[in-house]
Amino acid sequence: MSEADHIPRDNHDEITELSVRILALLGQVTERFDSDENESSWQWFAQHSSNQRIVDLMRESTATTLRVLDAIGRLEPANGITISEQFHIPKGTVSKITRRLIAKDLITQEALPKNKKEILFRLTPLGKELFEVHRAFDEQMERGFLSFLQHYNADELRLLTRVLHDATEASFLTLGLQAPSQPEKKGDD
Repeated sequence: MSEADHIPRDNHDEITELSVRILALLGQVTERFDSDENESSWQWFAQHSSNQRIVDLMRESTATTLRVLDAIGRLEPANGITISEQFHIPKGTVSKITRRLIAKDLITQEALPKNKKEILFRLTPLGKELFEVHRAFDEQMERGFLSFLQHYNADELRLLTRVLHDATEASFLTLGLQAPSQPEKKGDD
């Protein structure tokens, strides 16, 4: 018998309804960050950077591009392998993004004199400016998120921590392939 077989039918229905609601809310949160928050983000960047090019670069940058730029800024000088390993970004993605960052004059690359294969990346002055504005934005967002979490008590935050931790380790695709367990019906013996 699975764990779901021990759940009373009424409780199982509530769990199903809450699960559907959670999925819908996760979708709404994602949409919000992709739309409303994005417009607020551009306004924030415009207010905190006197360089219009920085605002334009932010608009055209993906989250992964900004992660690579951030990694280079934090590790400078940084090589692609270190960025990949420390920031969990595939090596091919790092390579593709660093080429784009070079083309936009945000980073430079240099080979080590004794090892021409190893390429190190550094921020250009424009890249440094984008890095600093982006870091300030991330810090502002983090403060806002921490303030938001103050609305919840420790038990609620422990549960949220557990759910998010479990979600980082779950394979939803694999779990979705499993047949859903049916609750035990009473009186069907």
